[in-house]
Amino acid sequence: MAEKRLILAHDLGTTGNKASLFDADGALLGSAFAGYDTDYPQPNWAEQNPDDWWQAVCNTTRQLLAETGADPHAIAAIGFSGQMMGCVPIDAADHPLRSCIIWADTRAQAQAQRLAELCGSSRIYRTVGHPASPAYSAPKILWVRDEQPEIYERAVCFLQPKDYLVLRLTGSLATDYSDASGTLLFDLETRSWDSDFLAALDLPIERLPVLHASIDVVGEVTRDAAAATGLAVGTPVVIGGGDGSCAGVGAGVIEPGDAYCSLGSSAWISVASSAPIPDPKERTITFHHVHPERYAPMGTMLAAGGARQWAWELLAQEGVDLDTAVAETERGAGGLVFLPYLLGERSPYWNPLARGTFVGLSMSHTRPQMARAALEGVALHLRLILDALSEQVPGIETMRVIGGGTRSPLWRQILADSFSMPVHTLDLQAGATSWGAAVVAGVGVGLYDWSIANERIRVIDVTEPNADDMAFYDELAGVFADTYSALEPIYERLARLT
Repeated sequence: MAEKRLILAHDLGTTGNKASLFDADGALLGSAFAGYDTDYPQPNWAEQNPDDWWQAVCNTTRQLLAETGADPHAIAAIGFSGQMMGCVPIDAADHPLRSCIIWADTRAQAQAQRLAELCGSSRIYRTVGHPASPAYSAPKILWVRDEQPEIYERAVCFLQPKDYLVLRLTGSLATDYSDASGTLLFDLETRSWDSDFLAALDLPIERLPVLHASIDVVGEVTRDAAAATGLAVGTPVVIGGGDGSCAGVGAGVIEPGDAYCSLGSSAWISVASSAPIPDPKERTITFHHVHPERYAPMGTMLAAGGARQWAWELLAQEGVDLDTAVAETERGAGGLVFLPYLLGERSPYWNPLARGTFVGLSMSHTRPQMARAALEGVALHLRLILDALSEQVPGIETMRVIGGGTRSPLWRQILADSFSMPVHTLDLQAGATSWGAAVVAGVGVGLYDWSIANERIRVIDVTEPNADDMAFYDELAGVFADTYSALEPIYERLARLT
């Protein structure tokens, strides 16, 4: 029998699933990726097929085992990181009853409003760490009940994306504290489903999965799952956590006061804390950390790398390298401001009606200037989040950065100048979320302890802010914030028209 010295981590993201294999020292042995599609059937709607996730898990697992030559019996545990705040209704036969309503979907605006009225906006924020926004799972469950009652009646449980994969592997209906804290139904301090909220919403607790710490083993690979994936029957499965919390571990942000910024399709800035940290102005949010004794106060934005991708696709020009052209474009993009609210926005506004906006356009503006404004808009919005967090967690002096957006030296410099602090880029070959999921799984079966998270991190670039540019972006941040304030009533009027 092979010695169990390997950890298999699955990172179920928005664009695809990545499987990564690590050894007992935390070294990456290999990874495999399989993509899947997102459907946008209406404005503010975003859905994915859960069976596409499962097929991606099966394909990446088999590919990874084949490419590394790893013995499936040597895998000590399987762990997960997953996109959060979804809604997967499951029937009595463990089958999904519809496509998953994913994190980017904000259709449940009426249901979020009703939740706020029934449970009290301030009480919701104090209890669960979040505002009553349609981005979270509870309003999506209520939307299914309101709009698709036949599905709601057949649903025995509502799961998060990664939890559906755990169900397919083990047969267990389970979730962890970090994902539960994205539902609006989880009491952060007691680490339990809030019975008062469930009663007010008439949601039976039986339709929610069993709660676990992220490091808990919740089952073993079944015979059917082994046949589909190539894994060994009986391999322990650790429930893992939401991608935001796993990314924090991957970035080494475990001890109170540590901070990082994730710059991917969406983006966030988060710190680690030993207790929930509510914001008196309710601009930031708090998730439970995958560490069982930590929390993750943060501010999140919906379209970061997504806004960049949209801009690059829209502004592409044959024969022009847009990245090079943007790098040669002056700061401030010739007096152009871009609000990156292409999917609505979360922190600090919590406004699903907000929309992407260019302000200051003139006949002289070029495509590279518009593209640079998109990068600056994301950075300036993250600056608003950092300012809000810093009011409650003073002393943040450096920012660790992870995610695909960090590959751009220009964007890293804009972030450093906008934040007025050094930006540290980390060497994470497998990605922070994959490594975080591996750490959690390894801790869960005793192969790792938490210290390995920081031991494996290497800073590969330090981007220092430029003093002149710091002053410029400090002033531009005020213009950026005032632009949103001026347009906020316009967004509501536009929404009524459409």
